[in-house]
Amino acid sequence: MSHPSPTAADPAEGRRTETVTVLALSLAAMVVSMMQTLVVPILGLIQDDLNASAAEVSWVTTATLLSAAVFTPLLGRFGDQHGKKPTLVAVLVVMVAGSVLAATTHSLTWLIVGRVLQGAATAIFPLALSVLREEIRPARLPGAMALVSGTLAFGSGLALVAVGLLTSGDDPDYRTAFWLATGLAVVALLAVVLLVPATRTATGGRTDVLGALTLGATLVLLLLPITQGHEWGWTSGRTLGSFAGAVVMAAVWVAVERKVAEPLVDMRMFAHPPVLFANLAGLLVGFGMFALFIGVSFLAQMPSDLLGYGFDASVLRASVEFLLPSTLVSLLASPVGGRLVHRHGPRPVLLLASLAGTLGFAWIALDHQHAVSVIGAGLFVGAGISLGYAAMPAVIVGSVPPRQTGIANGINSIARSTGSAIGSAMITTVLASRTAENLPAGAPPLPAESQFTLSFVLAGAAFLLVAPVAGFGLRRIRMAGTVEVEGASAPAAAAGAEPAAVGARPARADA
Repeated sequence: MSHPSPTAADPAEGRRTETVTVLALSLAAMVVSMMQTLVVPILGLIQDDLNASAAEVSWVTTATLLSAAVFTPLLGRFGDQHGKKPTLVAVLVVMVAGSVLAATTHSLTWLIVGRVLQGAATAIFPLALSVLREEIRPARLPGAMALVSGTLAFGSGLALVAVGLLTSGDDPDYRTAFWLATGLAVVALLAVVLLVPATRTATGGRTDVLGALTLGATLVLLLLPITQGHEWGWTSGRTLGSFAGAVVMAAVWVAVERKVAEPLVDMRMFAHPPVLFANLAGLLVGFGMFALFIGVSFLAQMPSDLLGYGFDASVLRASVEFLLPSTLVSLLASPVGGRLVHRHGPRPVLLLASLAGTLGFAWIALDHQHAVSVIGAGLFVGAGISLGYAAMPAVIVGSVPPRQTGIANGINSIARSTGSAIGSAMITTVLASRTAENLPAGAPPLPAESQFTLSFVLAGAAFLLVAPVAGFGLRRIRMAGTVEVEGASAPAAAAGAEPAAVGARPARADA
């Protein structure tokens, strides 16, 4: 059943409503993206304050990732079935509670519980895109999705800068970072409650609990060895056993989803080429994003007098001088990406993202002796990340019916998070695998310069692979139920029409 457009009676009022909706959802997406990188600069402080080992404190980051993997697809689907706004509000309340717990506890166990609650809020992003599909006119939808998506890269980088500022004093306290998270989460909650329209559609239906459990188990078994492999050993029984268990559980999950009447994930949607290749692109871009954050942050802090490379930067200087510029470019590039997607479709925008990211990492791999090169290369990579994030939701929203928007974007969000986890684990392992020679006695082991070069080459290769994914995998995008708007494809669902089911033969929209 179609619903009247909020712009039908008063176009000016409708545009204002759309604008504040996009801004509120962008704020919520930015805050949730900050949760992923918030703890990166303060892991050492947490370890010292709570008398924990490096292996124990690593669970502060791992817990959030695993929680996101389990809850994001489930809550994305739940929002489609039972209402996006109520689910958004509930998830934001959980994020506030997790942030308060993390800011007040003096126990590592309860800190990890708080991080689990924060990780569940990752579902905000797919829920936000579902709201946009329902509330925003087709002509504005690509730009709106791009802006919300662009805040992901911006929020991740902003968290590094903000935490660097908050912990730069003589007696730093890691809890100030979580109080910052609490304040931002409360603001985002109020923005969603007051500015986002009430849900007008809900598909109803039963929650596929068994599908959610088997998918969650699959993702946990996959991501756990990725994040802990450096501590466990990449060839240890726990690591190899977890990977083998992930393969077995994936087969069980597929079998379950093929048999239940109302599956959590429609396998036809999951294997639909545009969705499948958008998820692969998300994995690669997520890898590149964390390679930039970790690689550049470590590089900037290397002592040049000992190693002959590096910039002797503090955590604060590394964040503000070397990472903030790429973060700002990510934010500025998101509306540009939206306009490009609207005019030319997502495929050329992904190709442009691949080019920008590859050039940036090639530059920094060839010259990381000069600050201007490191910062300039970061600008290219930041633009590539933002353009990639702008294109992927357009592919997915244009390729699945409205009832599957939340779960489809949830899976894409998990693909990006998985890529980030792989990037973090691989870059950390590469940097630790070979130490510099001729260090003075008593100096800590530090990475050889060649390891930074290798890290940036691997990240550049990831961005380079985005090009064939877009060029061949998205060669013919059949956007289910699309209408032409000013020469670009936009979902007919946003105009009130129900798109055809995935796998049908809708009108072709080449991108």
